[in-house]
Amino acid sequence: MISRVADHCFWLGRYIERAESTARLLQVTRALAFDAELPPLHCWRPLMIVSGQYPEFSGHFGADAAGNGDIVQRYMTWAEENPVSIRTSVRAAREGARSIREVLGHEIWQATNELYLWFAGEEAAASYVHDRDEVYRNVRRGTQLCLGLVRSTMLHDEPMDFLWLGVLLERIGQTTRILDMHHHIQGAAGSDGQQSLLQTALWLSLLRACSGFEAFMRRERGRVSREAAVSFLVFEARFPRSLRYCVRSALALARRLDLSGDKGAVTAARVRLDALDGWLDTQEPKDIPLTVHALLTHVVDEASIACQELQQGVEGATTVAARQKQEAAQ
Repeated sequence: MISRVADHCFWLGRYIERAESTARLLQVTRALAFDAELPPLHCWRPLMIVSGQYPEFSGHFGADAAGNGDIVQRYMTWAEENPVSIRTSVRAAREGARSIREVLGHEIWQATNELYLWFAGEEAAASYVHDRDEVYRNVRRGTQLCLGLVRSTMLHDEPMDFLWLGVLLERIGQTTRILDMHHHIQGAAGSDGQQSLLQTALWLSLLRACSGFEAFMRRERGRVSREAAVSFLVFEARFPRSLRYCVRSALALARRLDLSGDKGAVTAARVRLDALDGWLDTQEPKDIPLTVHALLTHVVDEASIACQELQQGVEGATTVAARQKQEAAQ
């Protein structure tokens, strides 16, 4: 497998997952803004903070614009200059898929291209005006179709392993960012009664943002608490969007790729994921709700470094392969 293909597969997985996660977060924040009776700034500014775009956004629109839900949604949905907007992610996913059509297969390329054409066309723009939630639902359906086709039509070999490793590492980062919304919103309520109601509404919203609401309710039999929600979204090994599940699944893929003769392209990332998996095991017995922000910060930092190390490893493998090819030609 050539390194160019590995890189495109990895980033295709990341972009598809990023588009879905952004749509999830926008949809759930809209619901929270309507239901939680919070000032708009306390709903929309945390979204910009966890997305990592608050400095650029406030520099362009002004700090007060973070309280304007319409401006935030347009920026996170349509802005071409925003590297994590839905438009940017969908376009990048389509370009990546176009570059490796022969590896992905026709159905995956077609689904990715159709998502891009719909989102870039008049239908999505008109729907955004009249029913914004429907746009976000369609983005989620389109990205889920792409990922479902990946799992059900591609050979489960190195290209798919790199693609799904990108999905999982991006999901780790996005899940931690979604969970960290709690840290940035929790001080908004005044009285204890308001604080209790806010906590319940917020955790339910975050569970919905991770598509974990129904699974959580079945496990906890309808009882909602901060401790239970954190435990579920961080440590539940049976839930495919929990941090533990994603870290362990990514580690399994990295181990398999590391043994597949790819000249050590994923070794550094595998070592880091292995350490992160062990670190999560040590955190479960602790009083996580009191330190959840620190835990999430550590996880997102480690996942980000693992992505960088993997990309550097792939680029290094390309350099080695090119040098060997040149030496063989001489």
